Amino acid sequence: MRRTDQRRAAVVALYQRDVTGHPLDALLERSSTPFTRELAEGVDAEQARLDGLIERHAVGWTLDRIAPLERNILRVALYELLEREDVPAEVAIDEAVEAAKELCGVDAPGFVNGILGAVLREQEAAAR
Repeated sequence: MRRTDQRRAAVVALYQRDVTGHPLDALLERSSTPFTRELAEGVDAEQARLDGLIERHAVGWTLDRIAPLERNILRVALYELLEREDVPAEVAIDEAVEAAKELCGVDAPGFVNGILGAVLREQEAAAR
């Protein structure tokens, strides 16, 4: 299974959790790959920190105004940016933008790209 598909599976499970309130374990398929599980469980564990980054960089938007699917695309991409050294930042951002193009409204890709780009610039500045 391609990593793109594994990322989407994590996004879908997290989205379903937000919408239905069911536990994440019940929403992840038994056949989920270790990568999918790590992304979903990592986002779940780091959600407060990830949501704080989203809120800080989503100027004029509160977290609850962001559509659940977009929120979870952002969470997964941010988790990869911050926690997965084997995933280049450009890949995490590109995957998120492509997911937003495919799954969300017309304005979502630019919104996702803007937030992720701002977080990346902030991380790069902090590393200097």
